[in-house]
Amino acid sequence: MTRHAHRLIPWQRRTLYASGALLIATGVVWLAVHYSLGSGSGPDALPHPLEAWAMRLHGLAAYAGLFALGVIAAGHVPQGWRLSARHRWSHQRSSGLMLCSLGAAMALTGYLLYYFAPESIRPALGWAHASVGLITALLLLGHRRGA
Repeated sequence: MTRHAHRLIPWQRRTLYASGALLIATGVVWLAVHYSLGSGSGPDALPHPLEAWAMRLHGLAAYAGLFALGVIAAGHVPQGWRLSARHRWSHQRSSGLMLCSLGAAMALTGYLLYYFAPESIRPALGWAHASVGLITALLLLGHRRGA
């Protein structure tokens, strides 16, 4: 299989990268504001107004990202799995499987943070969500390069 035998079509790639970039940017902004100016900066601190706006944009980007992942799961993943079947276990196959797993972990932890997380576990779950997000972004770059 050649390096570019199976690529996302341009609108899929743009949707995935735009939503991913917005997710990373809004997540980093929220973390920075929350822990420097907002309610995470001290025991008596109130949420900074920018925290809510960062989360609103983060949620919007999450919906776009979930849409992009659904499109990729319907076409790109099965086709890539078939194309790499000739190889016993290719890098693309293993990194793609990891990306799918991390995407599911991001969706689950984001859902739990928004709807179910009790205050006692919210900080740890939030850091886990942020860590998985950054790992996912780095792995996506490696998957795209095919390295």
